Amino acid sequence: MAGFRHRAPAAVDIAMVAHPSVTLLVDLSEGEGVVYETRGRHERGSVVVGLLPGDLRATGRGVGECLQIRLEPVVAAALFGASAELSGTVVALEDVWGRDAGRAEDRLRAAASWDERFTIAVNILGRRLGAHSPVDPQVAHIWRRTLTSRGRVRVDGLADEVGWSRKRLWSRFRSQLGITPKRAARLVRFDHAAHLLAAGHAAARVATESGYVDQSHLHREVTTFAGLTPTALAVAPWLAIDDVAWPASSPTQRHAKSGEHIPDLR
Repeated sequence: MAGFRHRAPAAVDIAMVAHPSVTLLVDLSEGEGVVYETRGRHERGSVVVGLLPGDLRATGRGVGECLQIRLEPVVAAALFGASAELSGTVVALEDVWGRDAGRAEDRLRAAASWDERFTIAVNILGRRLGAHSPVDPQVAHIWRRTLTSRGRVRVDGLADEVGWSRKRLWSRFRSQLGITPKRAARLVRFDHAAHLLAAGHAAARVATESGYVDQSHLHREVTTFAGLTPTALAVAPWLAIDDVAWPASSPTQRHAKSGEHIPDLR
């Protein structure tokens, strides 16, 4: 999780790059808050962003704060129910958690520091874990194998690892995580390539290191997942924010920032 603050006098308008996680965005702003738009649908305030939301943009005006929590789809299923219902969508948190969404926002907004907010968020999520049936252990294993291999896995090989047929693997994985195993591998591989591009590596080198057939293959995948060229993706503000908010060198996935260390969206 990470905290964000925007202090722009004019409207903030940022394209959010697809990421292999279900994202919980808790809007802690006073007043109008942030608006999220994808595929012609608008949601204001706190939202849950499913896998592959498509062309997703976040817009806001003035001063505001947001707590962003990235969740493995395996964990998200235990918090929100079957992720198939969230795939490709942006859903208001209130629609998922009911009145508990407002109570969580109030507690987080009233906290004296970001460290306190992170602690509150961990407690809230911990209490809600187990509210829904967990995914199959085989599905969880396959997802994590996909992540650790950076998307360079064969579905047939994964099916053999867990003792399932390819058809059963495809069906269970999609129904529980909202994405096919092949699409998941493509998304994870794209995410790795996107961050290499943002780090300044040449597209030809990124294509080779990420397992694409050639640079044209990389170009097609970047266009599919981000609607951008590799050159444009390399300078996407959202990936630049990623480098600050989610440092790869961090030993944990909770990044406690306070004061001026909160990433600003200007």
